[in-house]
Amino acid sequence: MKIAGIIPSRYGSTRFPGKSLVDIDGKTMIRRVYEQAIQTKSLTEVIVATDDERIYKEVKSFGGKVVMTASSHKNGTERCAEVALTLDADVVINIQGDEPFIHPGQIDLLAFCFENPDTQIATLIKKQEWDDVLKNPARIKVVVNQKMEALYFSRSIIPNPISNFDPDIFNFYLHIGIYGFRKNVLTEVVKLPASLLELAESLEQLRWLDYGYKIKCAVTEHQSTSIDTPEDLANLTI
Repeated sequence: MKIAGIIPSRYGSTRFPGKSLVDIDGKTMIRRVYEQAIQTKSLTEVIVATDDERIYKEVKSFGGKVVMTASSHKNGTERCAEVALTLDADVVINIQGDEPFIHPGQIDLLAFCFENPDTQIATLIKKQEWDDVLKNPARIKVVVNQKMEALYFSRSIIPNPISNFDPDIFNFYLHIGIYGFRKNVLTEVVKLPASLLELAESLEQLRWLDYGYKIKCAVTEHQSTSIDTPEDLANLTI
């Protein structure tokens, strides 16, 4: 089975323009993501997908593989799908370009989900204790069924117990935003119109669930650190 890792990277981030090229202890963020990804055991190739010449030149400068994509894509999933059409791959993993210290083992864990031929889409989740983190709408929560398939993702607390609550009886999970797709599934989901659930929560994975796709979830012990704002970068400890 051939598994390609694609790192979508654009310059025009709304909250942090140019964040792919910010310096983190002597290396750009996109370089750090790429170098983490190539340490995996499962990926047959790693490619940066961008629509910006500055990012393209940076990846070329450190010997990475990079392709130019259309500037019209609404999100990283669409950018990955464009590149996937040109690849000889069975599975595509969308690696977030703003997580400079993603653990290679997380990518391998996600890839392992596709050893099951029934897996269409896979993602990672992490157990979370009952605390204020669960109340943060920027931290996406997920509930799963007995087969560890996602039932729903939300910015709200799910499940949300209302009385006589014992937090020890629930497993609360945070979503780790990395996805794997069968290549044919990836090319299908980007053609689907947005669903009402997706628009309500601003979470594209709800579109896939709404149209009947199954999302396998694997539990990781590692907490990825995403750099979404200049404040995130300022607070980063290496």
